[in-house]
Order: sequence, then C-alpha cells, then structure tokens
Amino acid sequence: MTDRCVEQINQVQHVAEGLHPEVLTSIFDEQVNLVNYHRCLSDDVVLYCQALAKERKHLSIRSVISVHAIELALNDLFPEYSKKAEFIADLALLIDMYACLFDLEEVGLRVQLLDRAMCPRFHVDKLGCRLVSTYRGTGSEWLNDFDIDRSKLGKGSNGLSDEESGLYSGQIQSAKAGDVLLLKGEGWFGNEGGGIVHRSPPVASTERRLVVTLDFA
Repeated sequence: MTDRCVEQINQVQHVAEGLHPEVLTSIFDEQVNLVNYHRCLSDDVVLYCQALAKERKHLSIRSVISVHAIELALNDLFPEYSKKAEFIADLALLIDMYACLFDLEEVGLRVQLLDRAMCPRFHVDKLGCRLVSTYRGTGSEWLNDFDIDRSKLGKGSNGLSDEESGLYSGQIQSAKAGDVLLLKGEGWFGNEGGGIVHRSPPVASTERRLVVTLDFA
C-alpha cells in the first residue's frame, strides 16, 4: 500500500480530493471546480492496459452507454486480451458512479490511446462536468485558481506559450494513473468564468497514455 492510498481527505479552495468515491459529491459545492478521487488500479487492470498499449497501434472508442447494460456494451467495444473482464468491471464502475452522481440514463464514453498531448494548451471547457481518468501514463494537468490570470487564456496569450504568456505563476498540478477527476466547466450553472483550467500533459516519446473521458450524453 503506497502513501497515496492512506485514507485522507483534503480540500484546498477550489479543489476537493480524497481516497473514497464519496468525495466525488464535492463537485456540487459551488466553491469546488475540480474533484480528484485518488485510487490505485488493480494489477489485473494494469495488465490489460499494458496489453492494449502493446498490441494496438491505434485505439479510439466513442460510444453512448446505457446505464442499463454497461458491461454488455463495454464488452463489445474492447478487444480480447488477458484480464479484459477485470478492466471492463473497473470501467463499468466509473460509468455507473458518474451516471448515479448526475442522474443520467446514458453516458458519453471516449477511450483513446495517445502518443501525444491531445489538448496541449491550458484551456477551459464549455460543458457542464467531465470525468477524466488516465488508466496508463501521465495524468491530466491543471492550475490552481489563485495562480491564474484568465485574461491570458486563448487569444489573450498573444501567440505566446502558456509558460511565456503570464497565464500562471504557481506550480502545475497533475493527476496520477488511476485517479478520477471531475472537471467542472463553464457550462455548469453559475460557473461562467470559473471553469477549471486544465490541459493534457506532455507525452514522452516512449509513452502511450490510455485515457477515459465521460460526458453527459
């Protein structure tokens, strides 16, 4: 058991984090725009993800999943490698938690193997709330609200990089493989101008990330 798996719950300004799934309900706190549920992936799930990265050159899955047949739908979407059932059960649990949290009948699923940053610039989403979990590789990055000059986002950067534009002054925060992030966007009621500022992490030449995102369908 690593230090990350020691039971703790810490809430710092706009970020809530903890080691139990109940921390996900913190997203309904109007002061919170990111929740990080720290968890450790099982060895079986890790083995399946390793097989995907080794055997598949490309993987891009997009589907709308009904909450009434989650595992059945997932089983048809993923290739047959050892420990597939354990991976499917783990992903099904995430989908079920997300659907229960927001009272959804369907969930938009995206799963991708990535060898480059999908969204390399810091940005905010216009949607309500997205779940992101990196099953393999480096996790997503974000900035603390008190470290940001939001006027430097997008066109406000004047063509400069995030590091050169003056967008942020503090440390970049990052998730670990297995962590479950809820990212509150500007489409959340009352959160205009307050969406979490985040990006995909830089990817090493030898790395292949396996990333899952869930959205309102």
